[in-house]
Parts: sequence; C-alpha cells; structure tokens
Amino acid sequence: HIEEIVKSQPEVENTSRRTGMELGLSAVTEANRGDFTVKLKSERKRDIDDIMNDVRSEIEHTEPATKVEFVQVLQDMIGDLTSQPEPIVIKLFSQNPKLLADSAPRVADAIQKVHGVVDVLNGIENTISGPATTFQINPTVAARAGFTPEEVAVDASAILEGEPAATPVIINDRAYTIRVRLPEQNRASLARMSDTLLTSSTGRTATLGSLATVSMEPGETEIRRENLQRIVQITGRFEGVDLGSGIAAVKKAVDALHLPSSIRVEYGGTYAEQMKSFRDLLMVFLLALVLLFAVLLFEFRTFSAPTAILSSALLSTFGGFLALLITNTTFNVASFMGMIMVIGIVAKNGILLLDAEHRFRELGFPAEEAMIQAGRRRLRPIAMTAIATVAGMAPLAFGIGSGSEMLKPLAIAVIGGLLSSMVLSLICTPAIQFYLRPRKTTQA
Repeated sequence: HIEEIVKSQPEVENTSRRTGMELGLSAVTEANRGDFTVKLKSERKRDIDDIMNDVRSEIEHTEPATKVEFVQVLQDMIGDLTSQPEPIVIKLFSQNPKLLADSAPRVADAIQKVHGVVDVLNGIENTISGPATTFQINPTVAARAGFTPEEVAVDASAILEGEPAATPVIINDRAYTIRVRLPEQNRASLARMSDTLLTSSTGRTATLGSLATVSMEPGETEIRRENLQRIVQITGRFEGVDLGSGIAAVKKAVDALHLPSSIRVEYGGTYAEQMKSFRDLLMVFLLALVLLFAVLLFEFRTFSAPTAILSSALLSTFGGFLALLITNTTFNVASFMGMIMVIGIVAKNGILLLDAEHRFRELGFPAEEAMIQAGRRRLRPIAMTAIATVAGMAPLAFGIGSGSEMLKPLAIAVIGGLLSSMVLSLICTPAIQFYLRPRKTTQA
C-alpha cells in the first residue's frame, strides 16, 4: 500500500523497494524493516520537501502503525559516513532498562508536538526485531527416529529459508542463484510446520513436530551501549525550521518532562556535529587572521596597512550575514566557510589597493592624492573580481543542479560579502589606512 502511495505522486519517475535491507553502511536489517528509493522527475512543479510532506501525511493517515522517515540519499550517505545519521538524536543513559523503556516514548511524544519536528522514532519500537520461529530439538527422540540433531536443524531451517538450487538459472547469458522453498501452506502456521514430513539420511521418516518443539518467540528490543553504558536513542528530523531554533525548542520540551535524575540526557546527531564543526572552524578562522596579519605586517612593515586590510575584510562579512538574513538562509558550516573565503578575497583586494597607493607615493604624490589615484587604478580589477565570483556562485545560490542545496548557504554568504566588499575595499581600507598612518610633523 505504501508503494502505491509513493507511485501515485505525479512527480515520481521510478521507485525501488527493499525488504530486510536498507540504504546505509549496515545494509542488512530485520525482515520487518526496509526502504524505498524514489527518483523524481527533473521537470516538476512541486519542491521535494512538499512531495515528502504530502506522502508522509498520507502514509500516517492510512498506515498509522507504520513508522516512516524521509531522507534524501546524499544527506543519508553523509550522515552514515559521519556516524550522525539524524538531525535530532536524543541520548538517554541509565542503568535501569525499564526506566529507559518508559522514558523514551515520553520524550518522543513530547518532541513530536514541537513545530517542525517530523519522522520521530522513540528508540524502542523501531529497534524491536521481528518475531522468531524456534525449533527445540530433542536429541534422544531424534536418535530413536534415526535422525541426527544436525539433520533436523538443517531441514527445519529449510522450511522457512529454503535451500539454494544446485545449479543457477541462466537468463540472457546471466546466471541467477535461486532459492527453493516449500509451498506457502507448509509454513503458514506452527501446526503446518510441525506436520512437515522429514526424511533422514538412512531413509527413515518422521514429522518435525515429533522430533522438535516448534514455537514462536516475540521480537526482542536491541540492547545498545555507548561507553559501556545502556542507551536509548530518540531520533527525528526537522521540516521547515532551522537546526538552531529547532533544537532549542526540542530541549525546552525535554526539560519540561522533568525526567528522573538517574537518566542522563545528551544531544547528538547533526546538531552535535555542527557544534563541533563550528568550534573547529572558529579556530581556523582566528588562525587565518593571525597568519594573515603576520604576513601583511612583514610585507608592509607598518601596523596601519594590516589593520586597514583586516578591518575591511571583517566588515565585509556583515554583507554575507545580511544576504543570509534577506534570503532566510541559516548560518551553518557551509556559510561559515563562505565567510572565510570572503575574508581571503577581500584581503587580496586590499593588498592590491595599498600596493598601488605605495607606488604612487614613491612617485611623489601626497598621501591623500595617492589614495585617490590608487582607488581609480584598482577599481576595475576589484569590481571584475567581485562580479566574476558572484556570477560563478549564482547557480549555487539559486539551487541549480543536483546537490546544490548543500552549498547554497556558502554561495549566498560569498555573494553578499563580495558585493559589500566592492564598496568597503575602496572606501574603508584607504580611509583606515589614511587615518592610522603616522604623520610627519614639522617644527618652525
């Protein structure tokens, strides 16, 4: 039924379904789990998020017992590689398994009510394996009937799993391994399986039920540990809200539950990974500023030039923040990297400008006139650099092409920073340089 819902969407080009397997590093799963891979048409009227919302709503309405989550393939693969597959991961630690089993659904219900939170899994129901059929062989009875326990075990497994055929089937010059199973009616119930007739290597026959006790065991919950501590993970995704405000609302909802003190709560997922990336990028950002200042100081041998160049570069980042604000784009790792790129480009423009100013001063121009002439000389190169970079970033900023959504914040930050730098490089840099330059005094 779910497959019919997916295929009924006019934007869907084709789908593939896997049962007992799913996309990711640990592909093999339980038989009660699986996934659909959906390819959308390139020419479509609705956005991918709108399509996912409609399919999600229809599945939740028609199949309320089915737990589903929607994720784009590239995001899922990156999440698997970084070991942070979900944007929301709430980790509950406790030595009391019953307390974890009772608290996890409460947390899941609480965050599911938060605006923008979708695809919530409570870490209990989604980790329960499917029911298992067990065969408890009686060795004594089996020996009297002329069977070994190994023979009974192999035959019992073959009833459910089947046996690989001795020879593969060849179709269109390709060999396919097939599995031969008993008819469906032979495994439709425990009684039918117990009545299945087995034949030993000596030719003697007996029913499976006379040699073993056949029973159905309920599914067991997976036991997960982190740093040798029992853990349950509640996961979810955001739809229509940014990561920062979404996590803040989720934390507020969890804090309102007043969980027992014996439960320790940690937040992981994309949020934790982004916080770590922000800290690392901040260190890179500060180190880049220090190194750039040192290089400029060594080159110009005065504090005024490096200060003017870096001041203009840092001020240009406000243009990037303004562009993110206007386009309603979140500040994330990609946009942070864009800000670092802006500082490098603007610093290069500042070096060109002050180098030209230095050359004019060597020709005998006074300080103010040298600045004006340098601005005129470097106006075209600075404008061409900014315009060419903006044009190159435009396809990413408009989200054109596969995978462009991930780099869209970077492009927007770079475009905003460079557009503001065209003014700042030609006004702020020379102005700061002019007023910070030590002036010569004359005595009468």
